[in-house]
Amino acid sequence: MRINYEPKLNFEDVLLQPKRSTLTSRKDVDMTRKFTFRNSKKVMNFTPIFASNMDGVGTFSMAKVLQEYKLMTVITKSTKPEQWKEAVGTGLRLQSVSVCTGAKKDSDYANMQEILKMFPDIKMITIDVANAYHQSMVGFVEQVREEYPDKVIIAGNVVTPEMTEELIISGADVVKIGIGPGSVCTTRTMTGVGVPQFSAILECSDAANGVDGHIMADGGCTQPGDIAKALGGGAHMVMIGGMLAGHNESEIPVVNGQREFYGSSSDRAREVHSKSKSGYRGNEGRLVHLPDRGDVKNTIEDILGGVRSACTYIGARRLKDMPKCASFVTTHNVINRVYEQYTEKN
Repeated sequence: MRINYEPKLNFEDVLLQPKRSTLTSRKDVDMTRKFTFRNSKKVMNFTPIFASNMDGVGTFSMAKVLQEYKLMTVITKSTKPEQWKEAVGTGLRLQSVSVCTGAKKDSDYANMQEILKMFPDIKMITIDVANAYHQSMVGFVEQVREEYPDKVIIAGNVVTPEMTEELIISGADVVKIGIGPGSVCTTRTMTGVGVPQFSAILECSDAANGVDGHIMADGGCTQPGDIAKALGGGAHMVMIGGMLAGHNESEIPVVNGQREFYGSSSDRAREVHSKSKSGYRGNEGRLVHLPDRGDVKNTIEDILGGVRSACTYIGARRLKDMPKCASFVTTHNVINRVYEQYTEKN
């Protein structure tokens, strides 16, 4: 047993420090980023914010809105080939989405194979598990890389540098960083496991850069400023879930003015997908009911506006420049909440 006494930080523990800038307008910021991926050799250009593969977020309706802003969506792994066919026929752009699977060759993997056979122009595969620290995950990434040598593979989740490096060396192009920070994830309270998200981003991005890989900060962002902090802290991409939940594009019905949103490891998720709960498995997600938030378009524009503004404060003309332009201060009580109770809810 050992204890690491070095302080670790969450998003709320830091602020970007402003500095003199030559930017005169938010519109001068380039919100897209060109990536050349280590293992697939793919070159892609997009705004590096991803909608999570959660129910109520990773939907085709969401993807069709996000693609207009060059944002990406990881479609839920339960989505069937015939649903993909219908979505493509009604305007879905394959370069803006990723298929998704778990970390074993089961029905989800077979479903993904069928989708990729039907739509070979899909460029990204996401391998999503809560705990990517078991050796079988490394072997699975190697197998997927062998089967799909030209696909961009996103794999996770981890929170430490050595496992970030391991997954990249094994074939992942992008490693998802985050254990337990999500709004409807209860892993930290159920298991006591995790690393504060901002520190995990700092450490894992440094490791990824050393082996020409990339990381995606997954979880913990509750406002546009958190996305800016993640990008400034070295995340090449950011995945969001709760910030997009509750909108019309969730494809979750409205009941009494509210929409469901639940964690992927929750009892509710197992109920929805008709999966039994094994006697050795706990409930590591919560079910919440969110007020109907209307169209996601306004939320997306708020997010992009916040990140653009952050760039002008620190002098970053491109998102790629944010880490080299960013300086952070550690702080507490960063938000003035005096009138929060009187604020109108959108």
